[in-house]
Amino acid sequence: MARTVHEILTDAQRIGALGLRPISEVIEHAGAFAFALPDSCRQVVDLGSGAGVPGLVVAELRPELQITLVDRRAKRTDALERAIASLGWGDRVRVVCADVGMLTRQDEWRETFDAAMSRGFGPHETTLKYSAALVRPGGVILLSEPPASTKSRWEPTVVEGAGLIGPEFVQHLARFVKKRSVEKDPRMFHVEHQKSAKWGPN
Repeated sequence: MARTVHEILTDAQRIGALGLRPISEVIEHAGAFAFALPDSCRQVVDLGSGAGVPGLVVAELRPELQITLVDRRAKRTDALERAIASLGWGDRVRVVCADVGMLTRQDEWRETFDAAMSRGFGPHETTLKYSAALVRPGGVILLSEPPASTKSRWEPTVVEGAGLIGPEFVQHLARFVKKRSVEKDPRMFHVEHQKSAKWGPN
């Protein structure tokens, strides 16, 4: 029987995989990612997907996208695979159980996606660098921002070092664009490896 994203996230909250924020608010908050992604995007990766936020919400609002949900916890990815099957989205959403840091060191994953998004699965500087490694030049990175504060947490040297321009703030999101031509730090980047397959790396 087909299910809805609301039902799936409600179940995730019931078992403690999501916080106690009302599910309608969770969906509204995650919806900002869908609207902040450029129309030109086709392949998107959600880093640290957890219970499926924002990935499942974006997949519902942007059915033209091919979305990869990445999380290193098998319990989470098993639940996501069941969710994708119940939604009937197996042709456009896939789930990968892996450590994001490991993926950034594999040429078949590097610079594969049009966009990367995350609510924040680790220190914000690490999240930014990992995201930059996975998106193509000209690609977009969307990261959730904490509640409004008077001081930006994005150090210009960190942004520049990752080969990015930004941030531009879109609602509660910080949006970065990867420069089309950057001098890559060998500690962060390997040799470029372009991919054009439907799902990117296999």
